[in-house]
Amino acid sequence: MTGRQVELREWESQEIDLSPDGARLLAEVAAGRLLISVGSVSGTWVVSATSHVGVFVTPELELLVRPKVPMHNLFQMLDVGSPAFGREQFSFGADRSLLAAIAQHFARSVERAVRNGLIRSYRAEHERLHALRGRINIAAIVRRPGLPAPVPCDFDEYTADILENRALRAALQRLLRVPGVRPRTRRTLAHSLAQFEEVSDTWIDPASVDRIQFTRLNRHYRQPLRLASLVLRNLSLIDRVGAADASAFAIDMNLLFQDWVTDRLQTNLRGRLSLVSELPEHLGVGRKVPMYPDLAFFADGELVYVGDVKYKLTGSGMARNADYYQLLAYATALDQQEGLLVYCQADGTVPDREVVVRHTTTSLRTHALDLSGSPAEMEASIGALSELIWEGVVRARATARTRAS
Repeated sequence: MTGRQVELREWESQEIDLSPDGARLLAEVAAGRLLISVGSVSGTWVVSATSHVGVFVTPELELLVRPKVPMHNLFQMLDVGSPAFGREQFSFGADRSLLAAIAQHFARSVERAVRNGLIRSYRAEHERLHALRGRINIAAIVRRPGLPAPVPCDFDEYTADILENRALRAALQRLLRVPGVRPRTRRTLAHSLAQFEEVSDTWIDPASVDRIQFTRLNRHYRQPLRLASLVLRNLSLIDRVGAADASAFAIDMNLLFQDWVTDRLQTNLRGRLSLVSELPEHLGVGRKVPMYPDLAFFADGELVYVGDVKYKLTGSGMARNADYYQLLAYATALDQQEGLLVYCQADGTVPDREVVVRHTTTSLRTHALDLSGSPAEMEASIGALSELIWEGVVRARATARTRAS
């Protein structure tokens, strides 16, 4: 049973009553995703949200950190939509907790995916058996000669105990161990877990889930596996007595925004430009001072445009000076006459569209992506950004031709 509930938005702070042990446990489960300092009065602590949104739960406190963008747009960025997404959006908007919304959507997705049974596939096995099965493992016999039985065999087992099902089982079990999941959702999760009895209970690397290739046989698992990856990657638990003393489910909006922008630009510009994210380059001669621009655009193998992605925009609508300096370094070192800063625009005023650097011809442009509207408006905003980048490439090529002549 958790204590009181407190709600913050990204980058907000609040002074909260907590015991010293409660503050330490909150700091432990937050693992740097919250900033915690001594408050103005004895027994109080200043808790500050960062770019991580989600929920942090201890016996004393359930702290919700809400994103500035609408919940349905956050789910759009997480790429967990489905044909049923529109019908379920109401719950995402009503849920104050991101974890509760994720858990509900995951429960329904798993329920739909396994309605007709778990998928099965062939898995390579290597065992010593008393009866021959599959192929004899000659190498194993050479390593241990003189043993007529059991016989080392290599064979393929047709089983449900495969990575796809192991990942779903692991995510189901993890969600069932944390508070903040509604009773109805918990019942659905428990009912689905009962269908995975023949699947091994093993630790799953989320990266291995992301590498799963989808075919016509397992494509109905795509959505629940995407959600399972989110749960396994972002849900952390602290156990002391066999139960979850504290838990946290938090998503870094900086990384999410960058990944979403990169993915959507790759899709929108396919056939015209190729995009490399975090291109390894150097600022100085002799490969000194490494740098990694978020957006590097290529045409016919040649770098033609560079950009950077920043989620947080100052309230005045101004880019921070350091952002301009960083982009200028990218453009200068990569011999580009123009660079682009891509911002998330959820509130505040729109930044200046262009800053021309004194004593140079370098232009630093900005584009604010408005994430406050509908998913369709988000896609339209990305489409406009794609065309802006293409226009920048055309300008850069025209400038290069003029300089060459």
